[in-house]
Amino acid sequence: MSFDFSASLSRRFVLGLAVSGAGLLVCGGRVNATALPQMVVHRDPTCGCCHKWVEHLVANGFPVTVNDVPGMRAVKAKLGVPPDLASCHTAEVDGYVVEGHVPASAIKRLISDKPQARGLAVPGMPVGSPGMEGGEPETYDVILFNADTRQTFGRYREDKAV
Repeated sequence: MSFDFSASLSRRFVLGLAVSGAGLLVCGGRVNATALPQMVVHRDPTCGCCHKWVEHLVANGFPVTVNDVPGMRAVKAKLGVPPDLASCHTAEVDGYVVEGHVPASAIKRLISDKPQARGLAVPGMPVGSPGMEGGEPETYDVILFNADTRQTFGRYREDKAV
């Protein structure tokens, strides 16, 4: 099953984002996202935190399509996500893979800087990362990865760089 999450937002929510300066433009009564690339998020249909992460992406201006996939291991293997970097959902954007609860600001930097890499990952499910709000926030690393290399792309607490 696939659906366009951006299209399912309420008009009030989208207009609230535009007024708050979240990267949306209101032109002639229409709401248009700025020029961020389409993201495709693959997730297990029973996962609730994935939905919250998608809300974070949309609130930060990304157009998002969600694919509910019962066999996420196969998706991760096909897209080249190393098992030690795995989390609950996997996304594709602008030729990159985004694994786990990566903040939108890190994804924007990735697509702007265009490093030679397979993608970004936040292994596990750190408390306080986008989609995992609640409880005492942890500081966590966003990892830039290729098949055989890894480096810290940024360190975050909640969805802010530290």
